[in-house]
Amino acid sequence: MLRIGYIRYDAEASAEAAALAAAGCQVVRAEPTAACAAVLESILEFIGEGDQLAVRRLDQLGGARATLAALDRLEARGASLCVLEPELDSRGAAGAALRAALQAVAAVEPPGPFNRRRPAAQEIKALQRAGVGPVEIARRLGVSRMTVWRKLKEATAQA
Repeated sequence: MLRIGYIRYDAEASAEAAALAAAGCQVVRAEPTAACAAVLESILEFIGEGDQLAVRRLDQLGGARATLAALDRLEARGASLCVLEPELDSRGAAGAALRAALQAVAAVEPPGPFNRRRPAAQEIKALQRAGVGPVEIARRLGVSRMTVWRKLKEATAQA
């Protein structure tokens, strides 16, 4: 099992990184809060069955909707979420309670910057036809380069 730590930071990430490393994370990835969650996106694309995404606090994943979306993606890949403070795990009965609480909050949460939709292959293909490169497409849409390449491959396969 691979335990991957994730940090969104404003100024200093070393204390967060130390806490995640102490919790057994073999890999710790960080990105500024102002970024568009490209690092988190790449983790969610990479993480495998039996692996675990670890965060120090639940707010590291964004709002309730963004956290639910991350949980859905983790579960689809056979992975789980571990929160260090307070101690939460998405597996078992505690995971069901965590999901229920997030769903209740998401029902009243206003849309925000973390509640982005996922870009469609057509949107990415249109940018490519306009001469925009994959790195710039990823930056503009707030996704990882791997997402861009995957969507372009899907669009080519469907054509």
